[in-house]
Amino acid sequence: MKKHNVKQIRRSRRKTGIRKRVFGTPEQPRLSVFRSNKHMYAQVIDDLDGRTLAAASSAAANVEKGGDIEAAAAVGKALAEKAKAAGVETVTFDRNGFKFHGRVKALADAAREGGLKF
Repeated sequence: MKKHNVKQIRRSRRKTGIRKRVFGTPEQPRLSVFRSNKHMYAQVIDDLDGRTLAAASSAAANVEKGGDIEAAAAVGKALAEKAKAAGVETVTFDRNGFKFHGRVKALADAAREGGLKF
């Protein structure tokens, strides 16, 4: 195992453990978060049908900044608005193997402020 792969391997293990427990249904879909170095992505997914009900990212034109906490909060608010428009009130949070800290936490808090329950 090479040293530069250790973070990816740890995240992969965390993700596998999380996905064993977290599953999205039509009544309570899964809010999945992905964090890259430059951007934040989030989507609300119904795993039974395999459909994405709502999605938002900091790469979209409506968010000026890229990968910082303010951009993550903007993504969370935008996702909450789109999810509410799609008729989603409650979600299951899937942090996708990332630690619940910093940008991931900012996105979750903004989605809660936007009206999503989880």
